Order: sequence, then structure tokens, then C-alpha cells
Amino acid sequence: MTMGTRVYLARLAGLGVFDPNGDRVGRVRDSVVRLRTTNRPPQVVGLVAEMALRRRIFLPIGRVTSMDSDAVVLGTGMLNLRRFEKRPNELLVVEDLLDRRVTVMPDETATLEGGTPGTVVDIGMELNRNTEWLVTRVAVRELTGRLARRGHVYQAEYGRVRGLVGPTDTQGTANLLALLEQMRPADMANALQDLPDARRNEVAAAMSDRRLADVLEELPEHDQVEIIAGLARERAADVLERMDPDDAADLLAELPQVEQTVLLDLMEPEEAAPVRQLLSYDPGTAGSMMTSEPVILTPDTTVAEALAHIREPELSPAIAAQVFVARAPSATPTGKYLGMVYFQRLLREPPASILGGIVDNDLEPLRPETPLVEVTKRMAMYDLVALPVVDSTRRLLGAVTVDDVLDHSLPRDWRDRDLNDPEEVEQ
Repeated sequence: MTMGTRVYLARLAGLGVFDPNGDRVGRVRDSVVRLRTTNRPPQVVGLVAEMALRRRIFLPIGRVTSMDSDAVVLGTGMLNLRRFEKRPNELLVVEDLLDRRVTVMPDETATLEGGTPGTVVDIGMELNRNTEWLVTRVAVRELTGRLARRGHVYQAEYGRVRGLVGPTDTQGTANLLALLEQMRPADMANALQDLPDARRNEVAAAMSDRRLADVLEELPEHDQVEIIAGLARERAADVLERMDPDDAADLLAELPQVEQTVLLDLMEPEEAAPVRQLLSYDPGTAGSMMTSEPVILTPDTTVAEALAHIREPELSPAIAAQVFVARAPSATPTGKYLGMVYFQRLLREPPASILGGIVDNDLEPLRPETPLVEVTKRMAMYDLVALPVVDSTRRLLGAVTVDDVLDHSLPRDWRDRDLNDPEEVEQ
């Protein structure tokens, strides 16, 4: 086994899980500890791994052949794909123990008087002579008044820590949030979905507006609504301003009309305007699913300038795959729409060429009332990742991207669906 005698479990979260051939089979989400009788330390019995379609399965610790800072590797054998369910005598390290308020005693026999308060940063396990992985160490951040997050971090033996197991209402968010911040928004959304509702809402409320906006865009509608409803209205409006207008409109469409109006009124007028416009279109049409902020440039823009625009890291691949060319103004609704230029064409043209000379206008744009089925057919027929949407005077209103089409074509609960039948696969 190519792992040290002590492993810290929170550090495993997010690592890839690989089979003996080096093929990735999933990603670690948490670690499972089993409580034992008397004062014996909990036993680490396995890992929770996330597979395709967000299926979370249990990986027995005996199946793991190596754990390091880069990956978790499994040995050969059958992999049980039955969905993981926590048992009554089990705890999850990230979900249940991270950020828990504890008291560290001078020794294992001391009473609570004179203990040092702190919060759990990580849990360390060690392999004993019986080849059992036991919780032996707890990394704790000392609480120092208002500077709790800056307190000294130290390791304590498990037997000296009080309050680690059992009911608690003193579990914070700082360390879990630091762990989640290392993930991509989609992975972070998946991790939030598996937290208890109250814990998930606490973590969401502690995120920055920008990060929470990114995560909300990856969550199912019912989770979006619950998180937004748990925020103060002014904070909710700030988060909506940082979401893509089409995603913000989809979220607001799930709220009662009165709440929609209040939040839109609290948003900055220039941020609320495109969202109001998207909400005015009938559901299931190009207008209702389009983004009003594609890359729009004027015909005198050079190829070099266009390439600089689509290199913007915040753009999704579907948005950055082409630029739309229209006469000024460039904000939607634009001046007359002229066509689009695909990024492959930009790569083949001299940097000083202007977009007006290489624009592709062979495809007829969509109208806002075009139904989803027609949008889907057009994209499939021409192998496109985006299509422009124009009004009756050919002003560009926005663009429908392939991810918009997928979001509206799949069942509403696709983000939190799981496979139905347990399976076993050989590794």
C-alpha cells in the first residue's frame, strides 16, 4: 500500500479515483467513519465517491491501494454501484465533522473545565496492527475571539477532543467553504446538494456573491429557490445581478410574481433590464432560453481584437465559439444584425482583417417566438453550438447556445437524478 501511516481525510475530498489501469472512475466526495462502543476511536470504513450522473457510492477502505495528494487508486475486484446511504452509526468527515466546535483537553482524563475551544479543520487516520484505519488525530483551529479563522492550527490526539461526535448546533462554515472553494462550480453544486438543508444554506450564505451566482447556475431549480429564499432580499438581488441574465430569468420564473417584482426592483436597472425582457417571452421559445450577452462586435473590428474578446476566461465554450457581428450599438438590442464569424475562421485569417469582410450570413436567424423543437432541429442540422435571435427589424436580441437547449430539453430534475438500479462493475 503506497500511502503513509497517517492520512488526513478532508484533503482527500475532490481527488480523482482511478482503477488499476489508470482510468478515472470518479471523484472522492467524503470519508465515512463508524462510531464504536465506549471511548474507542471511530473506525474509518471507506470513502464516498461520485460517479457519472451524480451517483454517490461507497468504496470500502480495503479496496484502496494508494492515497496521496494527487489521486486515490483502487485494487482489482467488483465495484458496487449501489447508491451510498449513511447508516445510523456513521458520520461523514466533510459533512458532519468539518468546522464542528470542539474543546481540546490537556489530557484524556481532564474535565471540560480548562479546555481550549476550537473548530475542526481536518481528521487524521492511522493504520493499526489489525489493519484497521482509526481516527487518531484531529486538526483544530484555536478560537481566539473575533479572529477565529486566524487562530493557531494544531493537532490533538482523538482522546483529548470533546464534542467531536454526537449532536451539535455549533458547526460553522469556514473550513468547509475553504475546501469547496477549490472545486469547479458544478462540483461545488454537487457537494452542496448532499449537505443537510440547514448546513447547505449556511454555506451558501457565506459565499461571495460571484461564487454563489456561479454555483446557483449549476443547481436544480428547487435548490436555487430555497437558497435564494434564505437570503436577505438585498443580498439575493446582488447575487442575481452576477448571474447570467438567462439563468437569473429562469430562477426568477420559479418564484411567485410578487417576489419576482421585489427582487427585480432591488437589482440595478441596467442589470434588471435584460432579465425583465427574457421573462416577457413565452416559456419554451428561443426568446425565453437565449442569453442576451453573447460576444457582439461591430463589422470594423479586427480579427486580432475578436480573438482577444473570446479569450476572456469567464466565457463559456459555447459563447466563445463564435462572435456575432452587428452595427452599433453593440449591446442588445443591437443595430442591424450582419452575421457571425466562427472562431476557427478567426484563427485562419490575418490579424488585421476586419470582421465585416469575413462574416457568415448564410443561416437565417431565429425569432424570439421560435419553439424549442425548431431550435433543436436547426442546431442538429447544421452542427451548431449557437444561433442568433433577432427581432422583426433584424436587431440582435441574443443567442441560443447548445447548453441552453440541453437545459430546456432534459427533464426538469436532471441535475439531481440518479441511476435507478444498483449495478456491479469489475475493476
